[in-house]
Formats: sequence, structure tokens, C-alpha cells
Amino acid sequence: MKKTFLLALTLVSFLGNAQKKKATATPVDTDKQTVISNIDKRFDEYAGISKKIWDFAELGYMEEKSSLLLQEQLKKEGFQVQAGIAGIPTAFVATYGEGKPVIGILGEYDALPGLAQKAVPEVSPIPNQKGGHGCGHNLFGTASVAAAVEVKNWLVKTGQKGTIKIYGCPAEEGGSGKVYMVREGYFNDVDVVLHWHPGAQNSADAGTSLANKNAKFRFRGIASHAAASPERGRSALDGVEAMDMMVNMMREHIPQDTRIHYVITKGGEAPNVVPAYAEVYYYARHKDREILQSVWKRIENAAQGAALGTGTKVEWEILGGVYNLLPNVTLATAMHNNLAKVGGVVYNEEEKKFAITLSETLGEQKQPIENAALVKDFRDGSESATSGGSTDVGDVSWTVPTVGLQTATWVPGSSAHSWQSTAASGMGIGQKGMIVAAKTLACTALDLFKDQALIDKAKEEWLQKRGANFKYEALLGDRKPALDYRK
Repeated sequence: MKKTFLLALTLVSFLGNAQKKKATATPVDTDKQTVISNIDKRFDEYAGISKKIWDFAELGYMEEKSSLLLQEQLKKEGFQVQAGIAGIPTAFVATYGEGKPVIGILGEYDALPGLAQKAVPEVSPIPNQKGGHGCGHNLFGTASVAAAVEVKNWLVKTGQKGTIKIYGCPAEEGGSGKVYMVREGYFNDVDVVLHWHPGAQNSADAGTSLANKNAKFRFRGIASHAAASPERGRSALDGVEAMDMMVNMMREHIPQDTRIHYVITKGGEAPNVVPAYAEVYYYARHKDREILQSVWKRIENAAQGAALGTGTKVEWEILGGVYNLLPNVTLATAMHNNLAKVGGVVYNEEEKKFAITLSETLGEQKQPIENAALVKDFRDGSESATSGGSTDVGDVSWTVPTVGLQTATWVPGSSAHSWQSTAASGMGIGQKGMIVAAKTLACTALDLFKDQALIDKAKEEWLQKRGANFKYEALLGDRKPALDYRK
């Protein structure tokens, strides 16, 4: 009897405590619910915008239609748009609100050369089209606009003080568009910057990236008949090939996590004419900017040596240079929490069929298509792990606390810069991932507007990681935007 009484007493106590926990649980944020619902209601509209930009497929610094389309959307929503900033015709900043805090959202819209692919799950190039959205920037810019619009609507509805800015950022793919915007001070008054990127999974880790420097090396020689009078010629192509050989031998003697890659963009016109002009386009990457600069100097030395050895002349033009991302665990945690609430991408039957067919082309990288619905656990890779890619968001992150995420806009297992990612970016799978990003960005912005302590904590971490003596100097120097780098 005594045991029964004690058991009953324990049960009553447990239930009472459970009810107390339930009563004191954090209430559902109705503001976020409203934002999420509003974005869902406008799915077709935003999907249509992203598809138009996908169809435009404009290369870096030539995104006239894409940039104008996003600007018009923002003007219609009441934003003040300043176009042609930082000496770039397709760059813009759109602003709504007043006072602090100032929250920025980045948007991109440039395509990649050589990836003109139809939105179908097998290789099907689009004839006579130069580029394609193999990095999903048609989705990137659209989602960022969608998020900014909903934050603006919330500011209007609540009377909350603060400013939302969206940055139209061209030529991320090698053109370093944001670097010029940073250099001209367009982020100086911003408290926090948000961004995202298309991908094959849903995550909001605190991770870094590789710093990058790139240039075109141009060799000039002397043309002559390659058979009748070769002794009179000095082959510019020999200069390029000699440089490439020296750089390739150099790979053995540089830090193993360095990345160097190149393409010969000009190599002559005919085999029987000694080429008087040749050009090679180089990228170098490393997570440490000082190591990158050291490696780059050796690449330049190889170019000079190649010219000397082949009797040619060489000059080079730095076209781009970006910092590594400076991760912020405080902001990444907040972003991850919102992504977890929003959830991943769920396919309908048509999208499942598309994903299954495309997945068969991925070989060893093939993953279960259901992974698109998962949100990966939070990972703090801020001190060690690094992405294999580079981004001009890196320069922004050293100027203002910055945080980003990626969402499953592509079939799980897909690689960026592939026909598979291009195809998915032009149809429902990509568009659903885009909407996940828009919701997460908007919800994270609301957290920042509501919680000054979150901003203060993020800034404290940012200042500590950046270092007291940090001074920003663009890796591409003081050159003007390379508006013709894709021409």
C-alpha cells in the first residue's frame, strides 16, 4: 500500500513538473510564422523570377537583364534603389527603413560560361547559348530579394526601427564584384550581413573558404612561317606552355592544401603560323592569404622565366582576388536554428522522377534523394575545416560580421558547376530550395532586429577573430572592375 502511494505521488509530481515545463516553453514566434506563410504564398511569383534569370544566363558584369529585373521587383516593393555602384553597371544596393540596426542581404545573379544545359535530367546542351546557371545564382538573387521584401513588410507592420539593405552583387564567379563594393565603403554602416548559396544539402555551418587570386598572363612573340622560316619566329604559345610546365613542377614544393588551376584561353590560329600572341588564365587558392600571396609570387616568377627562356614578352592582369571567409559561430548558430525550423526540401512525384533519373548520372557521388529533406547537424568548422571553393563574400566577412547557409537546390550528390546543377536550378527542385533559403534568411533577420544582444555578441566574436591590428587591403589592389573579363 505504501509503495502504491509513493508511486502515485511520484507520478503526480512528474505530471506537475511536465505541465510546468510545457507552460514555460518558448512560445511559437508568430512573426516568423507570418513571414514563412507569406513567402509560401508567393512561391509561383519568385519561381518565375528565378526562371527568367536562368533563361537570361548572363555572364559576369554582363547581367543587365537579371540585375534590372531584381531592381524593378524591389522598387515595386518600396525600396530605394541605387544602381551602378562601385563603378559596376550591374551592381546595386536597395534600402528600406531608417536607423539601426542595419541588416544587409547579399544577392548574386551571374552565370558560368560553358554550362548551357536544359532543365532536364540528362545531358542536353542549349544551342548557341554561352552560359548557364551551374552555381544557381538565378536562385541566389531571387531568394535574397524575397527575404528582404518580407523583412520590409514586417518592419512596416510592426513599426520596428531599423534598416534592411539588399546588395545586387554581380560577377561572383571570378570577377570579385563584392570586393569593389567593399573597397568603396558600401558595407561600412552595416551591422550584420546575411547570405546563402545553392547546394546539394541543407546546412548552416560555421565554416571558412579559400582565399583566391587570379589573372590572365599574356605572352607576345614574333609570327613567322612555321615550316619555311621557323628560326625567325618566337612562339607566344611556347611561353605559355613553358610557364605551365614550371608551375606544374612547382606543385610538389608548395603547401599541399594549395589549389592551382588554369586554362589556355588563346593559343594561336593555325599550326603553320608561329603564334605571336597566347594567353593563359590562372587561379590560385589557399585558406591563408599570406601563403596565397607567396605562391602567387612564384607563379609570376614562372611567367617571367618562361618569357626569358622562349624569347617572348609577358604581362599579366590581375582580374580577381578574394579573402577567405571569416566564420562567426554566434551568427551561424542562430542561422542553423532557423533553418532547422524551416526544414528541408520535399519533392513531389514529378520532382522525384527527375531526381532519380539525374541521380543515376552521379556515379560514386550518388546519394539518397531523400537527403534533400534533411537539415544537417550544426558543425563548427571555424578553426579547421574549409570549403574547396572561394567567394567574394570573404571580403565582406572581414568588413562586417557575416553568416550564410546552403540549401538543397540540387539533387543530393550533385556538384556545383556541372550540367546537373544547372538543370536542377531551372526547375522545381531548385526553386523549392530557394524558398527554404528565403525563409531562413528572413527569420534570421528578424532575430537580429529583435535582439541587439545577438548583434553585440556576434560583433565581439568578429573583432576577436579579425584581430586588433587588421587593416583591409584588397588582394586585387586598386584596379578598376574588370568589366570585360568574360568577353
